[in-house]
Amino acid sequence: MHIVMRMLLRTCKKSTELIDKQMLTPLTIKEKMQLQAHKAMCETCNAYENQSKLMDKIIGQWFAPNKSNGSMKMAEAKKLTIIEKLKKA
Repeated sequence: MHIVMRMLLRTCKKSTELIDKQMLTPLTIKEKMQLQAHKAMCETCNAYENQSKLMDKIIGQWFAPNKSNGSMKMAEAKKLTIIEKLKKA
């Protein structure tokens, strides 16, 4: 029984990795069970999942193509600022 519980109950670090992973690719049945078991007891990971989904939605809208001309909504100056910061990293 102890081995089964240890397999199901994950740390918050592992659970947040699964939360992020599920936004990109389907989880295995084992991963789904582990995540659900952890979230049943952890309010922090539930909050993290809700915040991650909200940020993903907002960022998706921010970078959504402009319906009028098919271009990105981001201003050219903002794009250049991001590029410069990436070069320095």
